[in-house]
Amino acid sequence: MIEIVRIPADRKAAFIGKGGRVKARIEKATQTDIEVSEDVRIMGDDPILFLKAKDIVIAIGRGFSPKQAERLLDEDCYLHVISLDGKCPKKRERLLGRVIGREGRSKETIEEETGASIRIRGKTLALIGTPEELEPAEEAIDKLLAGKTHAYAYQRMFKRKASR
Repeated sequence: MIEIVRIPADRKAAFIGKGGRVKARIEKATQTDIEVSEDVRIMGDDPILFLKAKDIVIAIGRGFSPKQAERLLDEDCYLHVISLDGKCPKKRERLLGRVIGREGRSKETIEEETGASIRIRGKTLALIGTPEELEPAEEAIDKLLAGKTHAYAYQRMFKRKASR
């Protein structure tokens, strides 16, 4: 299998790492060969490990640190990218601002309460976590993007955490 993934030029150094260590670690863990030029070319035989490598490359490209992205190597950890590409720039900025919150507090609250990691870059929101972490985080983000109040968006998230 071969896949070509585009990541921003300013994120390639984070993917490669000092002396190529990050790239080598990902290749070894996923049993893939990865070439970095204009794009990132991933080659591998094991379909599951191949998809894990692809998700790690995308996650680093979306702004996650290599250490955070390597969490995707866990069997029950997933990447979910939400695109706001169809929105006009002013509305998109406002929506992303609602998720970020004043001084980053909304994003931080969602991360702390759910355990999911969130990165916002360009026109996308990217999340990494287990299904148990992603579900309440995505639900809160969906409510914020729909224009609900922060209190309403957090309500179920807080209830879910209290019942654990």
